Amino acid sequence: MACSAHDSVLTQNPIPPTATAREDVTLAKKALSDSMTMRPLRKDTNTSCGSSSNHIHSNLASTVAPTIEYKVYRRRYFGLFQLVLLNIIVSWDWLSFAASSTTISQYYDVSVSAVNWFSTSSQFAFAAASPLTMWTLNRGGPKSAIIIASIFILLGNWIRYGATVVGQSGNFGAVMFGQILTGIAQPFVLATPTTYSDLWFTSEGRVAATAVMTLANPLGGALAQLVDPFWTNTPGDVPNMVLYIAIISSIATIPSIFIYAKPPTPVSASAFDPKQPLLPSLKQVFSSPEFYMIAIPFIVFVALFTVISSLINQILGPYSFSQSEAGIGGGLLILVGLVFAAIISPIVDRTKAHLLAVRILVPIISTCYLAFIWAPQSRSLALVYVILSIQGAASFSLLPLALELLIEITHPVSPEVTSTICWCLSELFGGIGIIIGNNLRDPGIGDGTADNGTSMPPGNMHRTLISMAVCSLIIVPLPLALGCFGRGDREIYCLRVRDDPSRESMQ
Repeated sequence: MACSAHDSVLTQNPIPPTATAREDVTLAKKALSDSMTMRPLRKDTNTSCGSSSNHIHSNLASTVAPTIEYKVYRRRYFGLFQLVLLNIIVSWDWLSFAASSTTISQYYDVSVSAVNWFSTSSQFAFAAASPLTMWTLNRGGPKSAIIIASIFILLGNWIRYGATVVGQSGNFGAVMFGQILTGIAQPFVLATPTTYSDLWFTSEGRVAATAVMTLANPLGGALAQLVDPFWTNTPGDVPNMVLYIAIISSIATIPSIFIYAKPPTPVSASAFDPKQPLLPSLKQVFSSPEFYMIAIPFIVFVALFTVISSLINQILGPYSFSQSEAGIGGGLLILVGLVFAAIISPIVDRTKAHLLAVRILVPIISTCYLAFIWAPQSRSLALVYVILSIQGAASFSLLPLALELLIEITHPVSPEVTSTICWCLSELFGGIGIIIGNNLRDPGIGDGTADNGTSMPPGNMHRTLISMAVCSLIIVPLPLALGCFGRGDREIYCLRVRDDPSRESMQ
């Protein structure tokens, strides 16, 4: 019988991965590629078709697993739920004192500017702990990072409470130390979602999974903005507020020790791709122009969100908005964003329209920062709430999309590299932004008692809002320029998606 190309095609019998699945699949990919490109033997070849074909089949069958049946596991939702809890807690810790800054300053007998350092110190602690976070995720995986975060959360919260109840006005320095410890915990849970979703989810659910875990962080901020002002009606209520948060934090950290380190078998084909070591990954990331076009808008917008969340009470206060009204505004900024992100993320998961979504959302966010310059001056609570709601909807929809798009365009760089870099720099610049924003404040009492009815009452932060709008507008061209450097959209993103052709199989 004459030999044909069909003689070199492997019979595909799906089998589950074994302990040596990574090596098997690496060999399988190479063998399958070679076998599919083999040409028919020439007619004048003396080699027997049967012996040649059988030889190929026997060699490949003895060394490789032709096809892998990838599985996703329901247990992945347990780890997802724990990361949701921890992200809520670290964000709640971060903004514990922001929405009630006036009452907090009265209890600790310090200035409002000193209270702002609670948020700022957390952000600088975040930046300082980020290199360790990247190394931990790269070497130990998500579970190691979660355990470390839980330890710092427990220590930080109970130190804050102990220092709050010492003496008549507490020990401000010790409370700040506890706040720094909670800040160290933040990168260990905020940079973990992309690594966790890459490990446990396929391309059909990664954006949604990352969105759920990542956006739990601002949900904690929303709870702080909405709940804390009602827990601190008077300065004497501050110790109870700190105690309540410490108890909630303790309960939230308990499940950390029970989560799984990794799935029993890889969930997708891209899971088999060996991730680069840390230093080569950093080199590849920083040499990619597309990385900067997505990372810079992400960093700037997260930093600006940090500033507006931390200073919302001081931005609105000079115009006679109450502490509770400012807290509701901050809550709307987050809660509306969470709703829209929950709608948009699954759509992008199915359509893979990452770039289109980013190009639409970035100009919307910048426009909202521009419009918010004049919102407090209007003294219209409805206008303030509408702008903050639109801004939140666009910002939170962008957040998981940008994180996942960064992983796609830098694949096979480990997911923790891009996410940790972006979160670190955004928190660092957010802390610097709070300091600059405080320095741009007009002199005078800013709690509304000195409101003179003009567009520039004492203590206003109009110049702060202008600087935020300028920063947001400058970076708009960057994502719009993606694909303008000789490489089309198909060549610069969704590299990881193309490695995952198989569908999910539930176990």
